[in-house]
Order: sequence, then structure tokens, then C-alpha cells
Amino acid sequence: MPRESYQAQLETMQEDVLYMSEVVVDRLRTALAAMESKDEQAARDLIAGDDEVNDLYLELEQECIDLLALQQPVAGDLRLIASSFKIITDLERVGDLAVNLGEYTLDSQQDMFPEVDINTIGDHTVEMLQDAMAAYEARDPEACYAIAERDDELDALCEQASQTVVRELIETELDPEDSDEHVEELMQDVSRMLLTVRDLERVGDHAVNIAARTLYMVENDEELIY
Repeated sequence: MPRESYQAQLETMQEDVLYMSEVVVDRLRTALAAMESKDEQAARDLIAGDDEVNDLYLELEQECIDLLALQQPVAGDLRLIASSFKIITDLERVGDLAVNLGEYTLDSQQDMFPEVDINTIGDHTVEMLQDAMAAYEARDPEACYAIAERDDELDALCEQASQTVVRELIETELDPEDSDEHVEELMQDVSRMLLTVRDLERVGDHAVNIAARTLYMVENDEELIY
């Protein structure tokens, strides 16, 4: 009976990790949709709801600690718990990045940079995160390698977007009669766009981290951990 209870606790922990990932993915999607439609109320709701992710993280952290302290797992079970603990940390940070996107939506002053395809970058990051969690659920090492390879594509998209923002800023002709306030708002919007691209790139990095920890969990292989 104790062994059955232990296995049930491990399964519950994994299910809770997957649930947390669903919440985080939903919040990331909400943040991207709010940014696209300039939905300030959705952005405010997103920011106000950040406690949900933080609470899930703390609950799962305690689950992992209890399993480590009370069950003293070894080998594969130890890697499962340790990797899950690292994964929920990545998920919590993605939740924070989603809040950042919500804040950028509230603070943006004007429509800019139509050539920057934030939706494509956002979709790429969401898919990477979902696929990383699917690899965790299925314990699929091949999927882990595929996610790591896709990060190069995301990095290229983000680099192209950042270069576009900088180029358009350089080519922008300011009216000498523009107020200092107008110029300051312009620079703030440039900064927010660059931060948006940076934060989406970081989501991709967290997806790779999840894939790396999953590979370690399944095959005791540290190749993707960096």
C-alpha cells in the first residue's frame, strides 16, 4: 500500500505540472490576443490574475519538496521529481512574461511597426511551449531534440523583428515641431516593441529548458541542459 500511495503521488504531481502548463499557455495566448486587438480590459484581467500561476507554483514546489523529503526517491523517480521542479520554475517565469506583454499593451501609445509580425513569433513560442509539455507528458526524447532545433528558427524571427524596428526608427523623419513629449512617446513605443520581441524569445528559451529537463528525466542525458 505505501508503494501504491507513492506512485499515486508521483502521478498526481505530473498531472499538476501539466495543469499548470495549461494555465500558463492560456495566459500567454490571452496576452498575445490582447496585444493584437489592443484589448486593455483583457490585459488588466491578465495582470490581476498573476497570483493564480504563483499559487500553483508554490503548491507544486511543496509537492516536490515533500516527495523528496519523505520518500527519498532514487534513479528515475529522483530525476522525475527534480526535472518537474525545474519545469514549474520555467512555467512560472513564462507566466511573468505573459504579464509583461499585458503591461506593454496598456502602456503602448500608438500603432507602429506594421512590418513586425508579432503574431507569427507569438504562435511559434506557444507551439514550442505546448510541444515541450507534450514531450514531458509522453516522455518523448526525440521531441525534446526537435524543440531545441526549432529555437534557432525563433531566434532568427526575433532577430529579424528587432532589426526591422531599429531600421524603421532610423528612417523615421521627425518633424522639428514635434514636442518633446511626442518624441519621448515614440522612443517608449520602440522600447516596448523591442522588449516584446525579447520576452517572446525568452518564452522559447524556457520551452527549450523544459525539453532539456525532460530529456534528462527520461534518458539521464544532460546534452540539452545549458
